[in-house]
Amino acid sequence: MDISLILRVGGAGFLVSIICQILSRTGRDEQALLVSISGIVLILLMLVGQLGELIGAVRSVFGL
Repeated sequence: MDISLILRVGGAGFLVSIICQILSRTGRDEQALLVSISGIVLILLMLVGQLGELIGAVRSVFGL
């Protein structure tokens, strides 16, 4: 796992949280919800490759 992946996930989470706060304070709660859901999906897409490698390592350890 590379440190750049951790920084990208943290940066995306920080950005999404700021945008959600701005939208919710201006009364656009529905759009804030959509932004938070899309942020979660974006971060999960960033982590899919790493999760695949983790599952492969677990399978090789247990011989599955």
